[in-house]
Amino acid sequence: MILHRRRLLTATAGLAGASLLGGCDRFAGTPAGRRTLGIGEDANLYVQRLLMSNVTTAREFPESMISPWFKPNGSIDPPDSAYKALAAKNFSDFKLKVDGLVETPLSLSLADLRALPSRTQITRHDCVEGWSCIGKWSGVPLAELLKKAGLKPQARYAVLHCADTLEYASMDGAWLKPSRPGTVREAHAAYVQLAAAGDWGGSPSGTASDGQADPDATDGRRPIRYYESIDLFDAFNPQTILAYDLNGKALPVSNGAPLRLRVERQLGYKNAKYVMRVEMVSSLTGFGDGKGGYWEDRGYEWYAGI
Repeated sequence: MILHRRRLLTATAGLAGASLLGGCDRFAGTPAGRRTLGIGEDANLYVQRLLMSNVTTAREFPESMISPWFKPNGSIDPPDSAYKALAAKNFSDFKLKVDGLVETPLSLSLADLRALPSRTQITRHDCVEGWSCIGKWSGVPLAELLKKAGLKPQARYAVLHCADTLEYASMDGAWLKPSRPGTVREAHAAYVQLAAAGDWGGSPSGTASDGQADPDATDGRRPIRYYESIDLFDAFNPQTILAYDLNGKALPVSNGAPLRLRVERQLGYKNAKYVMRVEMVSSLTGFGDGKGGYWEDRGYEWYAGI
């Protein structure tokens, strides 16, 4: 009998988790524990890449299995001034930037994106918190955008810069609590790095792309916005799309309007919402804590393969 890869990995992880449960939290907090977990992540990435090609896809489902309600999670209504201005006009002024290590930087409206080749897929979203939902996503394959922009030889990663501020740092780097409760977990309250959320319209440095003051950098604080990254292996997978529709309708704000990354072979936090900019880079150094994403900077795995 052939054991499905997902079941094999899940069973292995479950057995390992059960055997280590008593002391895992204490161990993870030690230098040796962090090194061991890092080795585990490297092994996960190696096994995933060994078993799959860059065209291997996650399971897709029939429409009869679509969840009646796709649970929103994390940010559900970004407070950022630039985002609210876009949402107020139903994103008619929205422009997705594709830049960095590309031959032809792009600036594309939603109409531009909808005019490009699209893909629709019904897939399961698996959250690291333990819940799942099945949704029907439509959008433009990220590969289409990267081909249109033309990658420079040094490009290795796509960094996705998002609109939603999760917390704030003071201008001198000290931590300040989020202005809205529940936007970041208390468990991470004492560990804040300035995430390089990019220059889509509000920069974490406290200045906007035109050199003017970021309207959200007020009262001695600067916004720390969500960001994520994937490498070219996943960027060119056919199921990796920037989705603008969910279940046949325009993506709701609570689920990440106007664009949400769908990278179906990874856990939910990799599927960044409120995507404003795709920056192609050679290294993740210099973005946040250099780990490749907002939650990765706080201890989560960069390669969250499932």
